[in-house]
Formats: sequence, structure tokens, C-alpha cells
Amino acid sequence: MTEENRFIDRYLTGHTPWVHSNPDFNLIEMVEQTPIAPCKVLDPGCGLGVEAIWLTKQGFEVTAMDVSELALEKAKTTAGAMASKITWLSMDIMYQDLPKEAFDFIFDRGFYHTFDTHEERSLVAKKLASSLKENGLWLSLMGNGDGVQVRTGPPLRSASDIVLAVDAFFEILSLEVSVFGNEEANPHKIWRCLMKKRKL
Repeated sequence: MTEENRFIDRYLTGHTPWVHSNPDFNLIEMVEQTPIAPCKVLDPGCGLGVEAIWLTKQGFEVTAMDVSELALEKAKTTAGAMASKITWLSMDIMYQDLPKEAFDFIFDRGFYHTFDTHEERSLVAKKLASSLKENGLWLSLMGNGDGVQVRTGPPLRSASDIVLAVDAFFEILSLEVSVFGNEEANPHKIWRCLMKKRKL
């Protein structure tokens, strides 16, 4: 089953444990405390568009991307009148390229950690870097594979998984332990990783 079909099937069956109602506090904190001024932003793996909508309300010019057309249709419905202010992009980053140097900021919540091999993660990091302008930032929230392994939940990545895959393309500014911001009583532990595009 392709990555696209896997996520389409999940949205059809309703088995979407990553779905959440409110924008993730990790994004809000990073935007407010760094701070990151309104700019052109890419939200890959946007799902139902919760963070894309929040970013748009903050004045960001948002491109919301997902491999699932169904997810994007649901996201547009959730966005309501705000949908016309967001650019919606359906693509599989493994087989398609993003526009070059189009964005100042990338935010992904549970997108990058879905790539299982070092080769896939390295390729995706390269493609994301190429889509960023000089000194562009990438904030990624990823399942944290350090410590006790869990049977259910997001894909888990170690710190070395991340560093080895992104280092050629990004300078890691911070790599912190956090949790997903959602409505769960015991949210999963994650990495909150802020990166800056290297000068190539």
C-alpha cells in the first residue's frame, strides 16, 4: 500500500489518532517566543489544517500540504471562510518537488517522523531545505524514541535518527523533549526540533 493510500484509508475509516481540535502549544510557543514574524510558511502533512488555520489567523501566508485529498477537503471545511486565504497543495513529497526557495518557515506536526529509513528522511530534508529561502526555519514535532518503547502511538525517532538525516541541510538550533499538544490525558512524548537552513 502506498503512503497516499494508507492515509486516505485512515481518513475514510476514521482511524486518525493524530487528529486534534486546537493548535499545538509547541507551535504557539515557538512562534511567540522565538519570535517568528508572519511570513510565507509551509505546513506539510497538514491533516485537518488546525495549525494552518491558526497560522493564517496570525497573519502568515500559508501553504497547507497533504498526501491525502480527503484530508485537504476536510481541512477546507474546517477552515470555512478562512479556506480561501490558504493555498492547498496535494502532493507526495517522495515523488514530487516543492517550489524552490518559496518559504521562510516550515512547520510539521508528525509529518517528518513518518519516513522510516535514513535515506527517505535525508531526501525529505533535502527537499524541504530547497523549498526554504536563505536562513529559513523548520520546526518539526516528532515521536520521541528515547526511553521506554510504547506499543501504540506515533512513529518513534532517536536524536541520532534526526541529526544524521538533516545535518547536511540544516543547522539544529534546538532539540527539546516535549509532548504533543492535543486533548489526550497522557499525550505522547516528542522531539521539538527547530532547525535553520544551511548555506549550501
